Amino acid sequence: ARVGYGAMQLDDTVTTDDAVAVLRRAVELGVNHIDTASFYANGEVNRRIRQALAPFPDDLVIVSKVGAAHATGGPIPLRAAQKPAELRAAVEADLEQLGLERIPVVNLRRLDLGPGLAAEGDQIVGLDDQLAEMVAMRDEGKIGAIGISAVGDDVLRAALPAGIACVQNAYSLLDRAQEETLQLCAAEGIAWVPFFPLGSAIPTLPSVADDAEVVAVAEEIGVTPAQVGLAWLLAHSPNTLLIPGTRSIRHLEQNVAVGAIELPVDI
Repeated sequence: ARVGYGAMQLDDTVTTDDAVAVLRRAVELGVNHIDTASFYANGEVNRRIRQALAPFPDDLVIVSKVGAAHATGGPIPLRAAQKPAELRAAVEADLEQLGLERIPVVNLRRLDLGPGLAAEGDQIVGLDDQLAEMVAMRDEGKIGAIGISAVGDDVLRAALPAGIACVQNAYSLLDRAQEETLQLCAAEGIAWVPFFPLGSAIPTLPSVADDAEVVAVAEEIGVTPAQVGLAWLLAHSPNTLLIPGTRSIRHLEQNVAVGAIELPVDI
């Protein structure tokens, strides 16, 4: 299904019962792509996914990411974890927290592009060394497929020989800086999975739902501005998959519904 679910918001500020209810409703609505990471709330998000959905449906694709680790005391609860041994440790944590023998897809979260963490010092690690570890884990059966995140088209081209299933980059209707990378993915048959698809409170990522033209289109066709922003992404490129996150079942239902929205042709 082209509309999946990003579980990052189901941290310990949400009750376990509410998190379980959202996850189970997502699957009821046909969601079969859930994005997570062992560093989300220090593994709590993974544990909630397991509690809500295990034993997992056969068609459920759980996608995790490596390249960061949980941390406390800083402006964000993360630190860079780019070394090959740290990538492996994150996959092992995913396997334990989710109760799986293999993670279907794991994204290598490089720190080449913002927003968020930047690599410094010994955390500046070569792509080849990282991909060698990812390929080794794929060969061992710990991960099913390799994705890559926060990279430009030059890094993606260099990674292609390893076999790349998907790319996660910041991208929205109002922030198309990564258009060339999207088009490369389309040409190579690689799934494009935009994060921050509706923008963010981060100043460099404008809010799609607050844009006057988006609001006008939403009023014209009787949907929410957020639905317009998500529907545009699906219409813009057929290799796009969405993983919008929410703590609200109502918003979840609105997000899943965007697959059926037809936008005016001139948007």
